[in-house]
Amino acid sequence: MSNTVSSYSPITTSGQITYSGLGNGTDFDSMIKKLVQVEQSRITSLQTWKKSWTDKQAAFQELNTQMLTLKTSLEDMDSMDEFMTKAVDSSDSTVVSAVAGAGAENGSHEVVVNRLATAKAMVTATGYASASTDINSSSSDAMFAYTYKGVTYSNTVGANCTLTDLASIINNDPSNPGVKASVSYDGSKYYLQLRGMDTGSTASLVIASNSTLSGFGNSDFSTITSNASAQLKLDGWPTASGSWITRETNSVTDLIPGLTMTLKSTGSATVVTTTDTDAIKEKIETFVEQVNLVRTKIQEISRVDSTTQQASLLTGNYGIQLIDTNLKSAVAGLGVGFDYDQDKYSTLSQLGILTDAEQGSTTEGLLVIDDDVLDAVLASNADAVGQLFAAQYVGRTSSSDFSISSYIKNTTKNGTYKLSYTTDASGKITAATINGHAAMFNSNSNLITGAHGYDEAGMVIRVVDTTPGTHTGEVGLKQGKAGQLSDLLGELTDSQDGPLHILDDNYDDITAMIDDKIAYEQRRISTYASNLRKRFAKVDSMLGTYDQMQSQLESQIKQLSSD
Repeated sequence: MSNTVSSYSPITTSGQITYSGLGNGTDFDSMIKKLVQVEQSRITSLQTWKKSWTDKQAAFQELNTQMLTLKTSLEDMDSMDEFMTKAVDSSDSTVVSAVAGAGAENGSHEVVVNRLATAKAMVTATGYASASTDINSSSSDAMFAYTYKGVTYSNTVGANCTLTDLASIINNDPSNPGVKASVSYDGSKYYLQLRGMDTGSTASLVIASNSTLSGFGNSDFSTITSNASAQLKLDGWPTASGSWITRETNSVTDLIPGLTMTLKSTGSATVVTTTDTDAIKEKIETFVEQVNLVRTKIQEISRVDSTTQQASLLTGNYGIQLIDTNLKSAVAGLGVGFDYDQDKYSTLSQLGILTDAEQGSTTEGLLVIDDDVLDAVLASNADAVGQLFAAQYVGRTSSSDFSISSYIKNTTKNGTYKLSYTTDASGKITAATINGHAAMFNSNSNLITGAHGYDEAGMVIRVVDTTPGTHTGEVGLKQGKAGQLSDLLGELTDSQDGPLHILDDNYDDITAMIDDKIAYEQRRISTYASNLRKRFAKVDSMLGTYDQMQSQLESQIKQLSSD
């Protein structure tokens, strides 16, 4: 039987660490680390749990960014001026060019320009040897005054003022109404030139009679061009040979609705306005592409793999389902304020824009365009297509018995409203409701106004039929799909009340709670490790004592053996 106490080795049994023996040389630090590692598995689980939530938050944020990108894209096409593209061609762009707005009607117009609008320009008749020639050799100030558009402006000219100084004084005058002074050189002499910056018959420019600067009176200037209004005929009107349409500038905006013409020279030209259906189709394709990017992102984070049945990161998430449903409903549904019967087009499906429902298709769940249908409707009625995409507060009524007189933008909501009003025997309005809400009315003007606090607030309806009795009908303020979706996206991505923001806040709370648990575990494990060190320190001390006892016993045994 051996008297030697053998060193021990750790043995794991039923999840507990035990030791087969005691002895010095034991690596307690290694044992403590392994024991702590076992406890740290709880932290690893918590960190994995936290990452699952932060991954979801990252997916939310990516979706939010994609939705904001869609919103920005829609804001570039949510009005008729932005969505509808008109092309204008001039048979002679050196005579007249034109730019068309969305409201311009297609058609051809003959323009004859007899005279361009001109500005008054004048120059001193006498030239000077140098631009730095002293033009006020007297020892006192002089006055240079001119009259522009009937108003006189005066400038003080100091002694020894040069031609260049005078031009600078005129141009830098804070009250200068639009007269440009410059020094011109003809190759041998220098001249002062004055030019009015406005055209037209009212933009007269003369040197004022109270001007005292010698050599710069009205008679000392020669006229380069006289101010005059433009003269033109449109489609042969005015018919009299000596009669002309006159405009004060060469930019004419009020002769052809929606068209701005720029007169460039005398002569004649034919201006043709057409709808640029190719450009409109490009906008529609952009609309579809941007919507599909959002739909694709939603599919990525919420789909279930049909083969493996593996769920995605946010499969079944209520917030994502809410966003997906709202966006799809807005795209597929009846346009805001539109009517199936009254409007030529009231849904995107009528334009050949549909959701691909074919299971397994590469575009399943995405919008697709039937080009044949879209091309046909654009060729047939591009304006109606534009309305469906970009209408803003376009009124309609179900009857000619009443009409929408006005509304308050951003207060009155686009939509469809039920109207009811009652008139007495004298034709006076005695009661009125809009969408079932009591409305204000004026019996003298026959106006009905939507009450504050409701979607119809600020909308004014003019009553035409005042025959005695109760009248009912429907009014609508139309909003195109681009504006409708843009408004919806604004709500969904709202940084205070939007569902993505609320979910993000909730997930922040969850990850903060997990961080607290991790911090608690770290403190617990730190305490656990500290206690282990203290306990093993006692064991180590005890082993040291046994080691000394062993040495003493071995020494005594040797002595006994030697005896």
